[in-house]
Amino acid sequence: MNTALLNDSNTTDEVVKDNKLVIYQMMTRLFSNIVTTNKPYGTISENGVGKFNEINDIALSELKRFGATHVWYTGVIEHATLTDYSKFGISRDDADVVKGRAGSPYAIKDYYDVNPDLADTVTNRMQEFESLIKRTHNNGLKVLIDFVPNHVARSYKSDAKPKGVIDLGEKDNKSKAFDAQNNFYYIPGKSFVVPADFHPLGNEKGFKQDGKFNENPAKATGNDVFNEAPSINDWFETAKLNYGVDIQNNKSEHFNPIPNTWVQMKDILLFWAEKNVDGFRCDMAEMVPTPFWNYAINEVKKVYPKIIFIAEIYNPKAYKSYLEKAGFDYLYDKVGFYDAVRRLTVGKGNVHELTNCWKSETRDISNHMLRFMENHDEQRIASKDFAGNAFDAIPGMVATATMNSGPVMIYFGQEVGEKAEGKEGFGNDDCRTTIFDYWGVPAHQAWMNNGNFDGGKLNDEQKQLRNFYSTLLNLCKSSEAIKSGKFYELQKAQHGNHYYNDSLRLSFLRYTEKEKLLIVCNFDKQHPYKGLIPIPQNVQQALNISHKDDVIDLLSNNKFKCTDKGVEIDLPPMQALIIKLD
Repeated sequence: MNTALLNDSNTTDEVVKDNKLVIYQMMTRLFSNIVTTNKPYGTISENGVGKFNEINDIALSELKRFGATHVWYTGVIEHATLTDYSKFGISRDDADVVKGRAGSPYAIKDYYDVNPDLADTVTNRMQEFESLIKRTHNNGLKVLIDFVPNHVARSYKSDAKPKGVIDLGEKDNKSKAFDAQNNFYYIPGKSFVVPADFHPLGNEKGFKQDGKFNENPAKATGNDVFNEAPSINDWFETAKLNYGVDIQNNKSEHFNPIPNTWVQMKDILLFWAEKNVDGFRCDMAEMVPTPFWNYAINEVKKVYPKIIFIAEIYNPKAYKSYLEKAGFDYLYDKVGFYDAVRRLTVGKGNVHELTNCWKSETRDISNHMLRFMENHDEQRIASKDFAGNAFDAIPGMVATATMNSGPVMIYFGQEVGEKAEGKEGFGNDDCRTTIFDYWGVPAHQAWMNNGNFDGGKLNDEQKQLRNFYSTLLNLCKSSEAIKSGKFYELQKAQHGNHYYNDSLRLSFLRYTEKEKLLIVCNFDKQHPYKGLIPIPQNVQQALNISHKDDVIDLLSNNKFKCTDKGVEIDLPPMQALIIKLD
């Protein structure tokens, strides 16, 4: 195969490892919950909660068979909650600084403990999580958990920290607004003020919610609000951690000597790495300075060289810095790829936005970009405010999974068309599956089938959708071309084809010496495409494409004719093909 002929502006040649991460994200407290009550603001006993132990060998083997390589267990580390565990030595949280009955998994209360909600036996909660890690590994899957470095719950106090560990804020000089060796930022002389319009339990009677929380001096709020009275739209339930950046003084940096927060957070990462987790999804990584990440990631990888770090980041101008200077392995591709795919999926976008993603400044780092169409922050595809139809995700999901060799991720329930309907509580009716409330996820529960994890209650359409996802994700694991192949754009080859409409149709090649794939996505909601996908003669020659036999779509097993001009296809609206050319 003489690929030298293809070294032009249509190609991407970044060298990658011969693997592709397929991440299955689950909201751990919701994943195995079989209770279907779904009472808004319901308690743990009313609406139920999933447990570590319920994520058993059957469930994990099904996730492996589905196509996953990694499971991101979201919401594992102990966070603020309104469920009372005081009899187990866990301090009770104040409702005035907790969002939702179950609480946000991103308001960490103890970095050295796990969420007691997830344990069958609260006193054995850490052992139950360690067993889940081992069980996950035994089923051929790797474990990711959240690391939340930018902020903690206002009630943060570790009751499970190892001997000799100094708690966050324990030695702070609270008389100073900023000190490089403080763990928090302060508003001296001011007490924290709860937002006046915050009603944590929907004005439920009989629960302590007096609009007050004793914090004096007030700490700065997690989203960089340096005011004792943050608004209800701020991350008011959290306190910002101090990494030696004087944010109120032109963001001046004070990194020598190394700030205490750096050392403490590095030790927390090592604590979890020692429990054999395989990687960290780092929440709001760009709100924490790059030099800290360089320090912490290097220190962790000295001991655990194979562990991976994924940055949640939304500033494309910082991407290369967070890879090259900070040391992250992968970055979110939300601003750019996700946004472009979403617009196309709802009929408002243009394929040129997708092709611009790999032509832009991210071209040479594309294989370090984690792509997705759902996660806990985004609206469900099948919801009324997104596509409204889960099958409309097919062309976007194929592009998401196959345009680069970087990780692809799906969110539990996505594969069976979860709609996220109804007002859960603090989560509201926002077309997202709540991260704040105890809840059941109906479409996912149909697959879970009372803990059998066999899809026994799925309807035919849901089974069809899940089969599509499983086929696609397993191709991501098995296809050499998708895992590590080069990329060749075919959009230019369609010029002059008046039936193609290159603003709504996408075609490209992924190829290696051994495997050549033609991938075509039709984002046109109204019109099929029936006709030729031209492949230039020099490309066919370079890739040794044969015209002797019909070629097969790996998603449907349908056959198409390959000629010396290209491949003749028949592609319905909002569908995609992955055609094996050899």
